Amino acid sequence: MRTLKAALLGGALLLAAGQARAEGDLFLYNWSNYIPPELLARFEKESGIKVTLDVYDSNETMVAKLQAGAGGYDVVLPSTYMIKPMVAQGLLEEIDAASLPNFKNVKETFRKQPFDPDNAYTAPYLWGTTGYSYDSARVPGGSLPESWAPFFEPPPELDKQVAAMNDEVEVWNAAAYYLGIDKCTADKAEAQKILDLLEAQKPHLAMYQSDGTIDRMAAKEVIMHQQWNGAAHRTKEKLPSVVYVYPKEGLTLWGDNFAVPKGAPHLENAKTFINWMMDPKNIAEASNFAGYNNAIEGSEDFLDPAFKDDPAMSLPEGYEDRLRPTEDCSNESRELRNRVWTRLKS
Repeated sequence: MRTLKAALLGGALLLAAGQARAEGDLFLYNWSNYIPPELLARFEKESGIKVTLDVYDSNETMVAKLQAGAGGYDVVLPSTYMIKPMVAQGLLEEIDAASLPNFKNVKETFRKQPFDPDNAYTAPYLWGTTGYSYDSARVPGGSLPESWAPFFEPPPELDKQVAAMNDEVEVWNAAAYYLGIDKCTADKAEAQKILDLLEAQKPHLAMYQSDGTIDRMAAKEVIMHQQWNGAAHRTKEKLPSVVYVYPKEGLTLWGDNFAVPKGAPHLENAKTFINWMMDPKNIAEASNFAGYNNAIEGSEDFLDPAFKDDPAMSLPEGYEDRLRPTEDCSNESRELRNRVWTRLKS
């Protein structure tokens, strides 16, 4: 979902206007190219806090560094599926994020999620979804139902014109949603139903491929492609007839979150920064830079028009109940999913 990282240093940051200026440092450990340097510079100017930015290329890299005893970081941005394991390993500080003043701006959908039901450890940063896109100029009647049905059971006109991600988790999850099965199931009979669906779909697919989805759709090599919403947005910029689907059966909601490592040297500055980032104007600047949405009410007023006007990037009203947050499934479930995927790809 993101580009590889290269170490950066960045400005400094925060408190809202009218508050007393803080002092000291903030050490931020973040994905690369995931927060605008200008935003950090403005936080520094408004707060008096100096920010040093270091970057990583995966959740696993970040966690491994913390596990190895790397101290000194004040804020990290793990994805949702990493939160529970990090808490269980004692890697995160309890910060009672729900008590921060700007937490009132967090949309209800993004509060009390399963990975942190009391918002004791995290506050939301940016998020995305995994659905599919199609070229409305090349489908029967110009539109398709908002369902996984056309993807898993494509009409004859779409035979060999559908591409799925080459991603065990995303393909499994989508099939589970369509069949009404818990994506973390450890039931072999339910896993067999998922395998049956995927094996029936496979002959009608053009490919399993997660890379190059934007160019593939824009070049009209396929009519339909499973995609992340950010990729769908960029596809639409090249091919305006593209439609991103929020299937009624559900689609994965993934997100990255602000969290504070255990023993952070500047705990109060970390809270100040996280609170500042939950201001609608500030988080919108991050969304415009990174190309993903956020969870803050009122940020829509500050989003770039092209971003704000594309349903792939701005969740349509009333679609909140279609979102299915990522979950940390059991070992049994993950092993079962892997066996199904191996069988499917053999």
